[in-house]
Amino acid sequence: MIWNYCFWAVGAWNLFVLLLYGADKWKAKHGRWRISEAALLGTAFCMGGAGALLGMLLFHHKTRKWKFRILVPLFLLIQGAVVYQILTR
Repeated sequence: MIWNYCFWAVGAWNLFVLLLYGADKWKAKHGRWRISEAALLGTAFCMGGAGALLGMLLFHHKTRKWKFRILVPLFLLIQGAVVYQILTR
């Protein structure tokens, strides 16, 4: 039962992260106030790796920055390993 809530919470968080990357791309195109790189990477680190990677690919956002090209996939791999360890115990 609790795993069901965790699944939906992580899914909602990743959707939020995806929308955050989309909003930052929109702001970049329109010359608006931007979301900091620390905030974008921080949300990706906190179980939002899938949303961040999808946001990078869908919106072509932050794909040239080495921090994002290396850290976001790394966060996703680490998060996948953590989920795997939890589910197999």
